[in-house]
Amino acid sequence: MLYPWQHAAWQALLEQRERLPHALLLTGEPGIGKLAFGRHLAQSLLCEAASATKPCGECDACRWFLAGNHPDFRELAPASEDEGEEEESRAKKKPSAWITIDQVRELNDFVHLTAHRAGRRVTLVQPAETLNLASANALLKTLEEPPEGALFILVSHQWRRLLPTIRSRCRRLALPLPERAAALEWLAQQGLADAEAHLAEAGGAPLAALERADAAVLAARRAFLAELAEPRRLDPLALAERLDKQKIEVARVTDWLARWLHDLARLGLADSVRYYPDQTDRLAALARALDPVRLMRYHDAVIEAKKFAGHPLNARLVYEQLLFGYQQALRPVQKG
Repeated sequence: MLYPWQHAAWQALLEQRERLPHALLLTGEPGIGKLAFGRHLAQSLLCEAASATKPCGECDACRWFLAGNHPDFRELAPASEDEGEEEESRAKKKPSAWITIDQVRELNDFVHLTAHRAGRRVTLVQPAETLNLASANALLKTLEEPPEGALFILVSHQWRRLLPTIRSRCRRLALPLPERAAALEWLAQQGLADAEAHLAEAGGAPLAALERADAAVLAARRAFLAELAEPRRLDPLALAERLDKQKIEVARVTDWLARWLHDLARLGLADSVRYYPDQTDRLAALARALDPVRLMRYHDAVIEAKKFAGHPLNARLVYEQLLFGYQQALRPVQKG
């Protein structure tokens, strides 16, 4: 399945179909449909119908693919930390943050087999930046000398985190954000209320906007931003405890915070906001008294914290550290 804003990129790719590389790296902002694009491409490559412009959806290959059991397709993603346990027990476990070397070794066995349908063997890796050093090096060996008929599609939100040697073995295809009008039209078709505000907060990514529109998450975000708007009255310990009790993920909180800081900096540089236009008045009141150097140093610290947000040792301590840092970063500039 392709989203409406992906048709131009798909047509451009079709023009290169006869010259496709053995490894394609799909990049772009989270929430724009890169994974759907990659799966659509994989299904198209395995489709046995005469037309090559899109998968037919009716041949044996397409039916197997859509059912998730095509013998010549593998999708590699971070798996449950306890693959060997009973299903009920595994459901209680958090997914791993990484694609492991054991997964890549199993994949290498697959790509060196003869295709069941005398065609290609297609592997989709997502998100590719979750390859750890060992698994990335294991995959690199296959990318350097791919068996005949083996094709790889890597999907990445943060492609610069990939090993340079892996990036060099792939042709990168950057998928753009959709035009604002197209994104809003699609969100309206999904029945999303207040689509403009959600799309802005998601940085223009419509799938991310739809995901963020959960009522409980929206309420938590608004309450959090209201606290950030008054740093002098902010109680870092109380807010950290509340976020921890609400089970708000560290990744989500650092994302809200990074976007708030981005808008504060942008107000000072371009007199505009990107993510929280409905908070412009509150942001402007803070931006007038900021030390821009202090703000950017703190912003860098938040971005660094985001890298490890998927597996913090203690979420509450992370919140406390970030919130105390926020108060320090937003201390008014001393004049005179």
